[in-house]
Amino acid sequence: MRVARSATLLLALLPAVSWAQQTAEAPARGADAATTEEAVTSRVPLEEIRRYVAVYNAVRAAYVDPVDDKKLMQSAIRGLLLDLDPHSTYFDKEDAEAFDEQANGAYDGIGVELQQQPDNSSLKVISPIDDTPAARAGILAGDLIIAIDGKPISAIEATEPLRGVAGTKVVLTLVREGKPKPFDVTVTRETIRVTSVRSKMLEPGYGYIRLSTFQADTGADFQKHVAQLQQQAGGKLKGLVLDLRSNPGGLLTAAVQVADDLLEKGNIVSTRGRISISDARFDATPGDLLKGAPVVVLADAGSASASEVLAGALRDNGRARVVGSRTFGKGSVQTVLPLDNGDSVKLTTARYFTPSGKSIQATGIIPDVLLQPEKRAGDDDLPASLTDYSEATLPGHLRGDEEGTEGYKAGDVLPGDGPINDALAELKQPGSVLARQKAEAAKKPAAKPAAAAAAVAKPADATVKPAETKPAETKPAEQPAAAPATPAPAKPEAPASTAPIKP
Repeated sequence: MRVARSATLLLALLPAVSWAQQTAEAPARGADAATTEEAVTSRVPLEEIRRYVAVYNAVRAAYVDPVDDKKLMQSAIRGLLLDLDPHSTYFDKEDAEAFDEQANGAYDGIGVELQQQPDNSSLKVISPIDDTPAARAGILAGDLIIAIDGKPISAIEATEPLRGVAGTKVVLTLVREGKPKPFDVTVTRETIRVTSVRSKMLEPGYGYIRLSTFQADTGADFQKHVAQLQQQAGGKLKGLVLDLRSNPGGLLTAAVQVADDLLEKGNIVSTRGRISISDARFDATPGDLLKGAPVVVLADAGSASASEVLAGALRDNGRARVVGSRTFGKGSVQTVLPLDNGDSVKLTTARYFTPSGKSIQATGIIPDVLLQPEKRAGDDDLPASLTDYSEATLPGHLRGDEEGTEGYKAGDVLPGDGPINDALAELKQPGSVLARQKAEAAKKPAAKPAAAAAAVAKPADATVKPAETKPAETKPAEQPAAAPATPAPAKPEAPASTAPIKP
């Protein structure tokens, strides 16, 4: 996923990083040194530093095998960031370069967004990227990767474990909802060129745009696809389905631009951090590309970060209805801070808030029309690590303002074409999906007495069971996909809202 590096935020934070790098090398000083030393000790917990040095020296001296100083220090730094929150991390020079490659939308791998699990025993799939080897191999959001080429995840040190030369194969051992035991999937690596925007006509006059991630070109691409759909519709669309399912996020500024293209006025998003330079506010400028045509946003549990910003902005401004399931709930902003040795730190620097002033951190966005995935046998017996798919389940996550409210239930991943059909129905006739769901629910109580009467009429027989009526369900659907474009209109820069590693 691409990471925006806010110039102003970097300027504000880099002095702190630079100071931290220099304090360890500070030479002895004269009269002024005491004052400087007092300032330093007021900010540095010397007792904790001494404790760290004592442990460091103990490991160097007594560990069963010799440990390289650089490796030991990098492990310490990674541990420092790991305990902050699930999205802050340390990149050495090689990993930082790989991360930048991903940010440019082209890299060698299988095309999947991953979240490292705190126990380091598995990698959770946030979402496969559209039209990549991972998607074609059938890897699904929510899958747990427990081994790569037969090697347990806990024994793999690379932060980009699935990257490799295009054309080479990798065997993933997966644990999946509904599967009784782990199974292997072989995937061939490719050069991944992420296409973030795709579109098509669903019916005459009704368009569909799929945003799979937010890159630097996403905003300009969105404008191109809207223009193409309007041309096909004879000049103006009757409505648009905007599909954000399993969109893990990306550039905050790209999501802001898409929102601005659909809004005439109003706030889009605001960010608030610990230091004032992290605070920002983005408002819409006049001009709606759709000229007021209605919009329905399709989202699910895989919709995170920047995609939640877009959904929240459109709904809070009364521009769109949200259909699907509760979103992931990642309401934090990350900034990449380059260090002078080529390494980088990806640090959570702010939270973002929707126009209504609410943070979706660890709560997500609740849709106006709730859709359910197809129920499968054994779902009720699955562990929470597979069924509860949200930011709130990540150990060490930032606590949300409304986290823990009564009735909270994580959302579902909604693959397939069924949700698209429901979104289109809601677009053409608002309230139609809810009305259908109520009608289906009303039929259930009436069906039970009929089944009971049929059972009474049958002779007693241990092998014959009364007829049962299955609960009404909404059929799921398969993800469409997403493409780049020309430079977008100038927008204020903001800290990046990033997602986990993307091999």
